Amino acid sequence: MRIDQGIAMFSISAPVMGRTDTVHPVLLWDDRDVVLVDTGFPRQTEQLCAAAGSYGVDWERLNRIVITHQDIDHIGNLQDITEGAPGRIEVSAHPAEKPYIQGEKRLLRFTDEAIASIDSLPGHVPESFRKGLKALMLHPPRAAVDRIVKGGERLPWCGGIVVIDTPGHTPGHISLFHEPSRTLIAGDALVAQDGRLSGADPATTLDRPAAQASIAALCSYNIETVVCYHGGLCSDGVMERLAELAAESA
Repeated sequence: MRIDQGIAMFSISAPVMGRTDTVHPVLLWDDRDVVLVDTGFPRQTEQLCAAAGSYGVDWERLNRIVITHQDIDHIGNLQDITEGAPGRIEVSAHPAEKPYIQGEKRLLRFTDEAIASIDSLPGHVPESFRKGLKALMLHPPRAAVDRIVKGGERLPWCGGIVVIDTPGHTPGHISLFHEPSRTLIAGDALVAQDGRLSGADPATTLDRPAAQASIAALCSYNIETVVCYHGGLCSDGVMERLAELAAESA
């Protein structure tokens, strides 16, 4: 979905544990830069390329990727994209997420317990899927983080993008505010259902009080549209809804 000139939300789907999961990376572009925010589940590069092409953007122009945080549905195609690119792609992330994205530390959700739980999946789950999932958890995609970004920094790309620290879902989670379109790219700091905003998913948020405080931080921006990685676009009464969420207890 095109949000405004030079910014579009993708809807990229994959089968996950017997259901279809759709995520929403964002592409920003102008005459100088093409910026992808998050990369989807593994093996979705062709979908990303096709989505860019649907807006007339040559995928080979991609020169920047910003990762909001380390989770597999955000870094899933990072290695394939950067290694398969005709030119250099600069990867940006928060310093707290960098060692996980680079493969120096195991992803926080891929604990020993989580990996062991694969063996107790229901009997109808194929053995090939179990083996593939375990291999992915033990050896997730990785890529070098070239640029460290932190809250308050303004990235001079595509009219201006402000980095906002939104920890809670993970320790170094960031969101991005695209100034020309007044669009918040929320990552997993917010979720949406049927166009209505909610706070970070409690079931997957590592620090709920921090996630709640992050919502309050978003209220200082004049946001017109929000893209949630899970749930998609919200544009109805965004600032009022953010104020409601910020007032809730953690």
